[in-house]
Amino acid sequence: MKLERFVETWGTVIVVQVASKSLSEVELGLEIDKVKEFLHKVDEVFSTYKSESDVSRIRKGKLEVADASDDVKEVWKLCEHARELTLGAFDPWKVDGGFDPSGLVKGWAAEVAAKMLVGAGVESVLINAAGDLVLRGGQISEDGELKPWNVGISSPDNVNQIVKTLDVVDGSVATSGDYEKGAHIVDPHTGLIAIGARSASVVGPDGALCDALATALMVDGREAQRWMGRPELAEYSFWVINRDDETAWSYGPNKGY
Repeated sequence: MKLERFVETWGTVIVVQVASKSLSEVELGLEIDKVKEFLHKVDEVFSTYKSESDVSRIRKGKLEVADASDDVKEVWKLCEHARELTLGAFDPWKVDGGFDPSGLVKGWAAEVAAKMLVGAGVESVLINAAGDLVLRGGQISEDGELKPWNVGISSPDNVNQIVKTLDVVDGSVATSGDYEKGAHIVDPHTGLIAIGARSASVVGPDGALCDALATALMVDGREAQRWMGRPELAEYSFWVINRDDETAWSYGPNKGY
C-alpha cells in the first residue's frame, strides 16, 4: 500500500510519501496525520516570522534556551555541533537578529518525521522538505521488491535539468544553492553573501547535519576541504558546483545509504 500527502507549512510544501506491505491505507494516513501535526508544531516553535515562537522570543531576549522546549534545546546543541564541525562556516548565531537555525531545522524536522513513521512500522519513507530529502527503507517496486531511490540534483540555472543522480536506500540528501531564492546565504566569516559555491549537495545518514553541511559548503566552497575530511564526517559525501567556472567536484564515499 502506497500513500502520498502534501503538507503546507514553513511557507512551502512538504511531500510525505510512504509505502508498506503490512499497514493499510487508513493506518498509513493516521501516521501521516501525526507527522503533519509535528511539522506544524515545528513552524510554531522555530519560525523567525512568528513573533511568539520560541526562536523569535530567544532572538528578542525574552526566552532563555534553558527554559525553551526540548526540541529547541536539541536543535541548539545540533547547531553548536555543526558549527564546530565546519570551523564556523555554519553559524546560526552570526545572522541579523540573532540565533536562526533555519539552515538546519528543515533537515532535522524531516529526520524526526521519518523516525516517527519508521517507528510506526512503515517500511518505505520519503520526506521532501523543500529540497531536503530523508529516505528510509528504499522504495517498494510494483513487484513488491525494495530498490534504491534515484535522487536527481538540478542545475542552479535550470531546475528541470538534472546534473547529478544519486542512488539512496537509507539516508538523507540536502542541497543548497542559488535556486528559487537566489543568493541568500550569509557568510558567517564576513557577514556578506556567501560566494563559496553555486550549489552544494550532501548525502549522509542524518538529515539535520546534511542540511547544515550543505549551507557550510555554500559558504566555504573549495575551502571546505579544511573540515570535510574529519572522522566525524566519514559517512558523508559532498558534491559541489563551483561559482567561478561552473565546474564541479565531489568528496566522500559516494555510497548508497
